[in-house]
Amino acid sequence: MTQRQTIRLVIAGGGTGGHVLPAVAVIEELRKREINMDVLWIGSHGGVERSIAEAQQIPFVAIQTGKLRRYASLKTVSDAFRIPIGVAQAWRHVRAFKPDVIYSTGGAVSVPTALSGSRTAPVLTHEQTAQIGLSNRALARVASTFAVGFEDTALLAREIHNNVVLTGNPVRSSLAVGVRDAGFASFGLSPDLPVIFATGGARGASPLNQRIEMLLPELLEVAQVVHQVGPASANGDLARMSSLKRTFPADLADRYVVRDFITTELADLYAITDLVIGRAGAGTISELAYLGLPSILIPLPGTWGDEQRKNARVLEMAGGAVYLEQSEATPERLDTTIRDLVMAPERLREMASRSKSIARPDASSRLVDELLMLANRDR
Repeated sequence: MTQRQTIRLVIAGGGTGGHVLPAVAVIEELRKREINMDVLWIGSHGGVERSIAEAQQIPFVAIQTGKLRRYASLKTVSDAFRIPIGVAQAWRHVRAFKPDVIYSTGGAVSVPTALSGSRTAPVLTHEQTAQIGLSNRALARVASTFAVGFEDTALLAREIHNNVVLTGNPVRSSLAVGVRDAGFASFGLSPDLPVIFATGGARGASPLNQRIEMLLPELLEVAQVVHQVGPASANGDLARMSSLKRTFPADLADRYVVRDFITTELADLYAITDLVIGRAGAGTISELAYLGLPSILIPLPGTWGDEQRKNARVLEMAGGAVYLEQSEATPERLDTTIRDLVMAPERLREMASRSKSIARPDASSRLVDELLMLANRDR
């Protein structure tokens, strides 16, 4: 595709950061290559994708969506009505936009757009996790290309698709250009103590928040903590943790920063982070590997196909993470694990190196190559 040509791209996906941030990384890569593009993001009403698309100045429309489930739920009945409505809405948007290619990042909202749009444009669907999700299984029959993030996932995908491409998971390149001085200044922290970033992702994770709560303020005697707890719409942890901070002595309170969600400062935060404590979504694993950050991973129990456990094992097997089941991550054990790591900088450096060893820093470029190939296929 020459610079004078314009790619018309539909992004289909959302719900969680793991299904949203890869699309942002692809947009960054397209902009880096100075490729002319018209983009439309088709997402859900309640996911995080609207605000992220708007921050990227990408036109966004929301459709009805219903979650695919393998367990009994009353919500399945109402969702059964939403899915066909979403398909019709997506079809109208796709038909009006006339894309050259559709990039499906997964999640339930990707299904209506990719299914209906496959009659109009080729579809690339991307599975970020170590387990193929229900949405991508449903889309395998209409996707022209099935991209995956991990080698083990490629083996599974080849059982249901004949054009599987191992691209890795794209990570926003902007995350790698954080500035340490800016990070310490933004969060009011000191370079004299280790920095721990505790996060449950864009929606937060109350079980993790509660465990961190039980370790404070004693943990602040040996480390500084930046704690992303999630928005009020997901949990009530921000108000509680903010109140707790006000009970700390002034010197320890300065070492604890609690936020609902970190956006523009994230790259600078990563630049000062010595240890991450978090879940094991595909996006988290990919960012940790891309940036070479050591971590303690506590996978969300009960995910489809145990995908978070499998994701965590990828980083643990490489030596870049300590894996703890949520049931085993008692406050006492978590405290011991954290202290053992932050008091051993040489071990953290080794874990960082091993984490980076599994990164695929060219994942965004590989995905853009595949998208451009599909976009040019019928020209």
